[in-house]
Amino acid sequence: MSQVNVGICGLGTVGGGTFNLLRRNAAVIADRAGARIEVTHIATRSDNPAYDTSGVRMSRDVFDVARDPEIDILVESMGGTDIAFDLVMEAIQQGKHIVTANKALIAERGNEIFAAAGARGVAVAYEAAVAGGIPIIQTLRDGLSANKINWLAGIINGTGNFILTEMRDKGKAFASVLKEAQKLGYAEADPTFDVEGIDAAHKLVILASIAFGIPLQFDRIYTQGISRIKNEDVLHAGELGFVIKHLGIARRGEKGIELRVHPTLIPKDRLIAKVDGVMNAVMIEGDAVGPTLYFGAGAGAEPTASSVIANLIEIAHQKDVAPEARSSYLGVPMDKLKDTPVVDIEDCETSFYLRFTAADKPGVLNKITQLLSNAELSVEAIQQKEPISGSAEATIVMVTHKAVESELRKVVSSLEKLDVITSKVVYIRVEDLD
Repeated sequence: MSQVNVGICGLGTVGGGTFNLLRRNAAVIADRAGARIEVTHIATRSDNPAYDTSGVRMSRDVFDVARDPEIDILVESMGGTDIAFDLVMEAIQQGKHIVTANKALIAERGNEIFAAAGARGVAVAYEAAVAGGIPIIQTLRDGLSANKINWLAGIINGTGNFILTEMRDKGKAFASVLKEAQKLGYAEADPTFDVEGIDAAHKLVILASIAFGIPLQFDRIYTQGISRIKNEDVLHAGELGFVIKHLGIARRGEKGIELRVHPTLIPKDRLIAKVDGVMNAVMIEGDAVGPTLYFGAGAGAEPTASSVIANLIEIAHQKDVAPEARSSYLGVPMDKLKDTPVVDIEDCETSFYLRFTAADKPGVLNKITQLLSNAELSVEAIQQKEPISGSAEATIVMVTHKAVESELRKVVSSLEKLDVITSKVVYIRVEDLD
């Protein structure tokens, strides 16, 4: 049996998980790959006693792996977009195939990487970059390749999903749950990438490029986090028959492709609404297959390693195949990608949840509904909450029918100018996902 030599750059969660799983399941992996897949070179800044690397060449400089003539495939598991980009580009020039779990690298620099890899005739695989152990890249690229994808929506950041689940189930405030997530290791000391939607945006850009055959366009995505979600919004959403999830949504429309990450109300009875804790899920609707849902662990050493090794096996099968006969980096050849416009968030159309406070006196609701009628904004549901004892203000919540975002923002501005409105208007987008 032939042997495929692998070099791993970075022996943290992903690199270490990949190394351990390759050794533990060596026999079954070899049978499926038709070759022994051996880690023969590892580069890491410091030794990690959790992994027995005896018999493996060790380096402190990751570029030693890229330039090692014995290496067939380089696994980039360092993260970041600076050194990782230089490493991957060097490895490509050295004729190495690339496997990475680095979503930021692919989302922000993937177009350059794929162009270089195509010119050199090497593979670049990144299944683990999105949704950890869920094989969503291969599903979109290959399994659903007969379909015209209409839309996809995903819970693709486990930290945010954990926080929203705890807020709903335990009534805890965002800041309190975030601290808990940090203690449990679900959130970083600096949680910005997770809670402000940047991590999910990286992943959505990749999924959308494959789904719609467009270039990677991270700079065009609308991104909004969950840090301003209040417990009262979670509670009111539940009373109205919804749950709040932090979704990445990509949709094909007449104006182009929508790319947006934001908190979203979705009906409680949707399967994706039941995905809680740190789990991930991606829902995809194709014209032939209809709506489909993919669920599983979105992070962790071995779930992510499972996807990394799937890519290693794929490359082992294809490394001697002519480059033009291999799977395309984004599902279609780079020169076939479409220049479809990305729709500005102000031109997107959704339903909306609104919450604000108003003076608790007769005629207030009439003023509000008259304003909405004049703006031709149709309301599906409206509730006026009883004022807290001693308060002169009542909370009003409503769900609108679909409206273009720019028009909704005008309505919000008009509401806030009414003399009977006593707070800023909070609004959250609503998606049916039917």
